[in-house]
Amino acid sequence: MNLQEGFDLLAKAPDAVTRLRELILSLAVAGKLVPQNANDEPVDALLFRVEAEKIQLSGKRNTQPDRVHAEIAFGEAAITIPDSWKWVRLQQIADARLGKMLDKGKNTGSPYPYLRNTNVQWNRFNLGDVKMIFLEPHELDEYRVRYGDLLICEGGEPGRCAIWRDQIAEVYFQKALHRVRPYGGILPDYIALCLEIDAKTGRLEKYFTGATIKHFAGRELARYCFPLPPINEQARIVTKVDELMCLCDELEARGRLEADQHARLVSTLLDSLGTSGSPHVLAENWRRVSAYFDLLLDRPEAVDAFEQTILQLAVRGFLVPQDSSDEPAEELLRKIRVEKDRLFAGGKIKRDKPVAPISDDDKPCELPTSWQWVRLADIATQITDGAHHTPEYTPQGVPFLSVKDISAGRLDFSDTRFVSEETHAELSMRCNPKPGDVLLTKIGTTGIAVVVDDDRPFSLFVSVALIKLPTALINSDYLALLINSPEVRQQSADGTEGVGNKNLVLKKIYSFLLPLPPLSEQQRIVNRASELRRLCAHLRDRLRVTQSCQTRFAEALVEQSSLADSESYESGVIEAA
Repeated sequence: MNLQEGFDLLAKAPDAVTRLRELILSLAVAGKLVPQNANDEPVDALLFRVEAEKIQLSGKRNTQPDRVHAEIAFGEAAITIPDSWKWVRLQQIADARLGKMLDKGKNTGSPYPYLRNTNVQWNRFNLGDVKMIFLEPHELDEYRVRYGDLLICEGGEPGRCAIWRDQIAEVYFQKALHRVRPYGGILPDYIALCLEIDAKTGRLEKYFTGATIKHFAGRELARYCFPLPPINEQARIVTKVDELMCLCDELEARGRLEADQHARLVSTLLDSLGTSGSPHVLAENWRRVSAYFDLLLDRPEAVDAFEQTILQLAVRGFLVPQDSSDEPAEELLRKIRVEKDRLFAGGKIKRDKPVAPISDDDKPCELPTSWQWVRLADIATQITDGAHHTPEYTPQGVPFLSVKDISAGRLDFSDTRFVSEETHAELSMRCNPKPGDVLLTKIGTTGIAVVVDDDRPFSLFVSVALIKLPTALINSDYLALLINSPEVRQQSADGTEGVGNKNLVLKKIYSFLLPLPPLSEQQRIVNRASELRRLCAHLRDRLRVTQSCQTRFAEALVEQSSLADSESYESGVIEAA
């Protein structure tokens, strides 16, 4: 199989197009993308012409050799290149300089548009926010950007570069950018290819200065070395790279389009299940959709969406059949009320927080006759959150959990902080989680519920809410499943306040609107949902194995193409796919 035959695979395999782009650039700067031509002007003649141009521009008869032109060590010549090529340093073949220092207190003159490193992206310019700089008349020629100038970021993402094509009639550049003007007709497009592949492979980093904030200083840019082909071959390389990158763009667009279309299809068909108005309609919709599960559930994100549909069906009474012998939820609510009154009379709990009554307009859908709409405060014996202050931590002691310790639907004690026994005793007077309680994330990623399934003592930070239940009357696993369903997750999102520091306030948690089935049906729902979610997890694992195989196959295809191109480049141009 060649690249053309494998394009459909490459469009779907994870990161395959990214690797293909890297391969194209690697072949280009190694002299393996287009054939060499014995009739091309030798690089030595090109370099002689470059030196002559430099002398002419400087007005001198001869020039002193610059230290950065010292011969290139074997370790710097990172790849083997054709005999007709030469390794060169940038200052040897181009004029490079930094732009105007921006100093609002000292800059004088007239305002002109100028480019910053944020305007320079890889192979393109972002001109949505071009600012103005003051320049004197004698500075205009020095800092003006001309057609064909290569602009390279000095900081930010050092080495990122693009070629100016007069997108703005008159523009200048600031000190965060290098302006490179090659001599002798050397193509800036080719130099940009070298910088890009060296950035992708990490080779460029050895020219950066700074420990945490990296810079591509002028002296380091001057000694940057890269392989230089003859002028005509540079043109052939740039043309071929442009051609192949356009094909990569098509591949990426094809992959994105296919993914978008698939996501819309999955969403539409699964919505038809989740919004079924009755068990009869659901059965009809399920029969139609299930015939195409092999096409719909062919990627992990589609399985994630299907799992959410399962939860949606579960909390609407469509996942398991109702049993007329079950005690109805109305009677269950009466028993919960009696139990809460008993606990209150004994000083075990506080009186309920007042919540809004449920009107018919509040109810999003019809429920089975044995179910009831309730507020969370109606069925919980306590709703609170963890410590509102940061306690004194200890090297060991009682675990102190925050939102970061709730991961993948479970409590994770592997990286917790600790507090002393005394601090825990003080904190537990207000918030004392026990097995069977439900925890709810309320800061950061809000609305994720987990059941406490560990009997070790621990305390909570304010980022986690604690929901205690009369566990003889309410199934904790059902409540967690319910809170994690799309409908209640939306209530969590609606009740979350703030932009940066997001917080799901307790008042909103009290008022969660929940569908409550009979106790026996709660357990049947939990059992069935758990069974289906295990199947989803198994299917996700199989799909990941499939994707891994796709990735390895795509890598092998790219590697095969690389080897084939390496062996055959002397005989002709690599055919475009």
